[in-house]
Amino acid sequence: MRVRSPRRAHRLRTWTAAAALAATALIGGAAPALADGDNGGNSGDDGGAVTEAGTTFRGATVLEPGQEGKAAASSSDYLYWAFGAGAGQRPTVSATVRLPESSTRSGTSRWQLSLHDGLRRAQPCATGTHTRTARQDVAEVRLRCTLRPVQPWADTWSEDPLPGAYFVRVAAVGLPEQDRGLPIEVSVEVDAGSAGGARRGGGDLGGPLVPSLHAGTALAGGDAADGTGGTGGTEGDAEADRRTLELAEPDGGWSGSWWSDRWLWTAGGGVAGALAAVGGYLWVRRPRV
Repeated sequence: MRVRSPRRAHRLRTWTAAAALAATALIGGAAPALADGDNGGNSGDDGGAVTEAGTTFRGATVLEPGQEGKAAASSSDYLYWAFGAGAGQRPTVSATVRLPESSTRSGTSRWQLSLHDGLRRAQPCATGTHTRTARQDVAEVRLRCTLRPVQPWADTWSEDPLPGAYFVRVAAVGLPEQDRGLPIEVSVEVDAGSAGGARRGGGDLGGPLVPSLHAGTALAGGDAADGTGGTGGTEGDAEADRRTLELAEPDGGWSGSWWSDRWLWTAGGGVAGALAAVGGYLWVRRPRV
């Protein structure tokens, strides 16, 4: 009969427990590292800053994730930028408003950063300060807004963020009458990083919510059903009316990728559980005599 040395059994139990702890620590740290590194296809090279902004939704200037937008405007202007976000991403927008000299201003002002989806619905900020009040002696205002994770689909009554276009609007919501028209400088930066975690299943949108740049042609003096008496527009005009924002599709597609960091947590939990079971068995197992 074979007798196992107590010292050898103790050494085996120690090494098994150490391996289980090391595997748990390694797996536990791998998922956050991936979530931080996967930022929706952003790179250090932002391709240069965009030096203009639109003054309406349809005139919004398109930004790529990670790209900076700058504009010199009037304090009474509404400035618009647009970017695309797919399912599984969590957009974050930062804005800086550089105000005129304090000697030219007459009082405090209030500034707001707001985000709207492809249906022009205002999306609430999950984190960040999107509205600030600037005293007369303040030189600049910093705003930030992080949306909820973009979902691949949602119920019709829901206002969850959906894949498609998102509009950034920076404007003064409280301004003294004497300060209207003063020059300001605004810069914004968009980061569409990965939200990580589980994603909602059950369906996908037929396509991203990307609005048309032009309104439809109204019918005049005819029946809308048979199309008679229309405006007589050409095929080229109709094609122009169907133009939409030219947004780059995210790396994972508009509906998101099948991959989720939950796979790492699930696999890691299974491995850690198996190692713990083996270690526990070796710990309580009695040596055969």
